[in-house]
Amino acid sequence: MKHTISFFALIFLLCACSEEFINLAPISEQSAANFYKNQTDLEQAVVAAYDALQDGAQYGVNGFDHFMEVIADNTFNDNTTQNGGQLANFDNFNLTANNTVLNSTWNSCYRGIQRCNIVLNRIDKIEIPDSTKAVRKGEVKFIRALTCFNLVRIWGDVPLVLNEVENPFEAFEHTRNSTDAVYAQIIRDLEEAIADLPLRFKAPDVGRATKGAAQALLGKVHLTRKQHQPAATLLEQVIAAGTYKLLPNFADVFSSKNKNNAESIFEVQFKSGTNGEGISTTPPTNKSDVNNRPSNDIIKLFRENPDVRFEASIALPAGAPPYSKKRLDDLGSDATFGFNAMVLRYADVLLMAAEALNEIGYQPNGKAFDYLNAVRTRAKATPYTVNQLPNQASFRQAIDKERRLELAFENHRWFDLVRTNRALEVLNAANLGGTSPNAASSFPFTMKAHQVLFPLPLTQIDASAGKLSQNPGY
Repeated sequence: MKHTISFFALIFLLCACSEEFINLAPISEQSAANFYKNQTDLEQAVVAAYDALQDGAQYGVNGFDHFMEVIADNTFNDNTTQNGGQLANFDNFNLTANNTVLNSTWNSCYRGIQRCNIVLNRIDKIEIPDSTKAVRKGEVKFIRALTCFNLVRIWGDVPLVLNEVENPFEAFEHTRNSTDAVYAQIIRDLEEAIADLPLRFKAPDVGRATKGAAQALLGKVHLTRKQHQPAATLLEQVIAAGTYKLLPNFADVFSSKNKNNAESIFEVQFKSGTNGEGISTTPPTNKSDVNNRPSNDIIKLFRENPDVRFEASIALPAGAPPYSKKRLDDLGSDATFGFNAMVLRYADVLLMAAEALNEIGYQPNGKAFDYLNAVRTRAKATPYTVNQLPNQASFRQAIDKERRLELAFENHRWFDLVRTNRALEVLNAANLGGTSPNAASSFPFTMKAHQVLFPLPLTQIDASAGKLSQNPGY
């Protein structure tokens, strides 16, 4: 029975939380059967859904960092033996199905989906105002959509679980749904969330998912699907709403004292000194932090394109390894850090809108130029002219470079490469491993075509008695 609980491991041990959004303290050990009876119970259940995103296998610690940055060319893992090499295997394309990091992230994502489904399954039976009910539904649909989006981008076809699993054995009846089916549900969830969510929340609820967050995420979903017109429409709605703006100072976007600022669209919330609700990780300033260091390749790019983002993004201390400056904070009384994990921000929306418009059709000095140059102007970089970007191909290349400079270390790079079908080309470039100036890994590596998707965890395949199949090539 060792694998019997692996698919939705501990799905009923919900770390539901207190009424204050940012304070995610566990509630007493109440069973699901006698909980969820009133609005207080519901609010705790909704916050528990947000809490799932904090997990170290997702946006906490180094979870998604390895799936979204380390595997690409922005960062690398500098210890090839740590944890038996399981983290470094992301960096060097040596992943196998028995890598426990894969299984941890799989389980964490499905625990989060279960928490969302519990809310959606039980909310209509609770006596609360319809307006509150609609907003809370919108929030958990956003969280479920975000989680499914990460799952489908990592593994392709994945089980699509839309109902609360009340009997753990039901979990093992799920098979992989098609990528198209998963995306159709993501789009449905986000469209419904857009209809129900407010433009803003007031304190103490700042940090919850908003209409703009759902629109921005749906725009990213359509862009990923190469559905450029609906992507452009949604992203320009976010721009036109005027809810968000670029902060004048790039570095201020990432200050732990300036969380949920006017440029932020959605951040996973952390708070040190509050019952362990901060991030427990090695501070990047410590030489022993080996998991997510800026690569030679990204440092080379910044040096070739100097602007204020270089100094604000990367520290190059004498006699010590470089580190990202986007995640810095003082250590809290509970030995955790309180910086948030940035998921969506306005600069990303501007760059996605520029990309979508360019893919629809290049226009000299069109709105795509405006959006791209707004990001560059804030960074004190010289705006692009039509002479520099005279056609769609050159504009496409400029967007790719701008996204690296603007969004480095924010967990976009790998999926940018996969979305634009450039992962193989970029990552198999000569000398991209080792100590060369454009190295992106501790050692040279070769990426194969099937590795645009990750292997399904062997634990899940075994637990399903073969109902779950492995991705080709693994």
